[in-house]
Amino acid sequence: MAPVTASPIALNVITQGQGFPILCLHGHPGSGQSLAVFTRHLSQRFQTIAPDLRGYGGSHTTAEFEMLDHLVDLRALLDQRQIQRCLILGWSLGGILAIEMALRFPERVSGLILVATSARPWGNHPPISWQDNFYTGLASVINRLSPGWQWNIDQFGKRSLYRYLVQQHTPETYQYLAEAAMPAYLQTSRLATRALFRAIRQGYNRLPDLGKIQCPCLVLAGECDRHITAPSSQETAALLPNAEWHCYPNTAHLFPWEIPQTVLSNIDDWLQRYPQRESF
Repeated sequence: MAPVTASPIALNVITQGQGFPILCLHGHPGSGQSLAVFTRHLSQRFQTIAPDLRGYGGSHTTAEFEMLDHLVDLRALLDQRQIQRCLILGWSLGGILAIEMALRFPERVSGLILVATSARPWGNHPPISWQDNFYTGLASVINRLSPGWQWNIDQFGKRSLYRYLVQQHTPETYQYLAEAAMPAYLQTSRLATRALFRAIRQGYNRLPDLGKIQCPCLVLAGECDRHITAPSSQETAALLPNAEWHCYPNTAHLFPWEIPQTVLSNIDDWLQRYPQRESF
């Protein structure tokens, strides 16, 4: 992996609560607001810090950048807030950045919560047809206007690309899609998309380095994830020296929006078993 040398940019950040800090990192497309399923709950006991990554949400940029530039921004954010150590929760791309933070700045990371992510991500997503895109657009617009409408879920949602992102097509899940997924998609810049695609073409494999991460880790995956497969996530969990692993049946890449209470309960249980989190 290349060294981090870029200059940081100011990030738009949603901060909630008080207490030991948890840095919450979203995926692609995404924003700090798309992590509300976690931050609303965790901010009752912690200070949650959910930035929009460079090129996402309100963190605007006009220049091309690389994926590693996110690390520059995140380190600068911690410096500005005088945060010496924190937990990091990362979902999908955010989890990859969390792993990188733990490898590059281990003194600043007290624990990792890795959601639908991997140190060597691979997927098994089928080819996307024009019908997939058509039904996804239609389902998304209708769901934004009438969140969780069962008719739209049955007629268009289950025939769209949402069928690969979730397995439990409930009104509650589609509420999250309307409130967080669609706005995040619309606010994701082409620069961010190009940076991600360049990184994908280059490949990513941090499996040989995972033994260096000594902090406690919680690794969570959806059994039917087609974007970053559960075996991919499990491979990461198996190589982390101090990791706990959960795989949820009948869920996919967006499983925190399918079974939020179960996921939050597992996170709470893990946190309670590490009461010394401030000094990991």
